[in-house]
Formats: sequence, structure tokens, C-alpha cells
Amino acid sequence: MSATPYADFARNHVPQTALRRLLALDSAVTTANGLAYVAFSAPLGRLLGVGQGLLLELGILLVAYGAAVGWLASRRQPPALPVKLVIETNYAWAALSLLSLALWFDPTTAGLLWIPVQAATVAGFAVFQQLALRSGSVTQ
Repeated sequence: MSATPYADFARNHVPQTALRRLLALDSAVTTANGLAYVAFSAPLGRLLGVGQGLLLELGILLVAYGAAVGWLASRRQPPALPVKLVIETNYAWAALSLLSLALWFDPTTAGLLWIPVQAATVAGFAVFQQLALRSGSVTQ
């Protein structure tokens, strides 16, 4: 037994099952976040201190991305290249989220809390997906 339940989750006895679960969770969280941004872009924009138009555009992007990750999760053995692209995209999203705080956004207190939390969540998905990928859970 590992020190964290997440490590146990990623080290499933059937490696492709662990990867598929991680991809499915990523898809669900990403799609839900995107749907919230689309449906509530004006109030969330005010709450976070981020423009309504930007949140709407990001929401549409997140819904499409979440659907693509969900499709990948539905594959019996997800191919390595698309999984690597998901991992790299997640790392890029996390980094850009944090950079946006320093370079572009002037968020509210809620935004100062939310943006790093969602960046850490996405980075966490990338780390555990990468661990599952390394365990030999996809076809090359």
C-alpha cells in the first residue's frame, strides 16, 4: 500500500484500467468545468475577475477537449501518442494558468484561489496519467 490513495489508483493491477480511469476522471472534471464556464460565464467572470468572453471561449474549448479525452478513455487500450498529447496539454494548461496570474489577469480574491487550485488539479491529472503511461498501460 502506498502513502497516497492516488498512487494506488494509478498503480492498478490492470495498467490500462488505471489509465482509462484517470482519463475518464480528467474528462468528467474538464467537461463539467467547461460547461460551468459556458453556462455561467457572466457571474463566474465577475466572481473570479476574469472576462466573461474569455470564460465563454475557454468553456467551449474545455467541453470539446473533455469530450476528446473521454473518447480516448473509452478505448480498450488508449494509444500512446494521444495520451502523451493529453499529458502535455494538461501540463501546458497548468503552467499557462499560473502565468496568467502574473502576466495578464487581475483576479479577485476568489480568482486568486481558484486559478492555482484548478492548475494544481490539472497538473495532478498529468502526473498520474504519466505514471500510468510509464507502467506500460498503452499501445505504442
